[in-house]
Amino acid sequence: MLRLLAALLLTLPLGAALPSPQEALALAFPGAQLLRKEHTLSEAQAGRVKALAQVDLAGTWIVAYEARRGGVLAGVGLFDTHRVRTLNETLLVAISAEGRILRVEAVVFREPAEYLAKEAWVRQFDGKGLDPQLSLKGAIHPLAGATLTAHAMTDAARRCLALHQVLYREAK
Repeated sequence: MLRLLAALLLTLPLGAALPSPQEALALAFPGAQLLRKEHTLSEAQAGRVKALAQVDLAGTWIVAYEARRGGVLAGVGLFDTHRVRTLNETLLVAISAEGRILRVEAVVFREPAEYLAKEAWVRQFDGKGLDPQLSLKGAIHPLAGATLTAHAMTDAARRCLALHQVLYREAK
């Protein structure tokens, strides 16, 4: 029995496994039909996103995953890839149709595992909208020992909320 337990432990990955992008979308929008939609921002839209987010925008080609239930838009998932310290992280930022964060989920984290934000810290983004309080000096508490991760995640949340506003709320 002890040998079996030891063998099982040796096969388990070290550290917490991150969900795949598909798994993260399923966690954020359980039971929803997902539709991949590509957007190319105009110069005016890109400027508006930067102004709303108050952070840089990496490009103008955006892929969104629209979640629909009964044909009605339930929310949008946006993946944001950015540099944390010296390496990249990719987050899913799931946003309700009304423009509030449903879930933030890391799907790629290349920095050392100790800099990865714990789920309890990440959950403070849930329910937040795009306003000045969505900052480390406002509604988001700093992350001890991982300040760069905290800044990167907060910037990604702001960027995705701004993209959602421009592409889905202002475009109507």
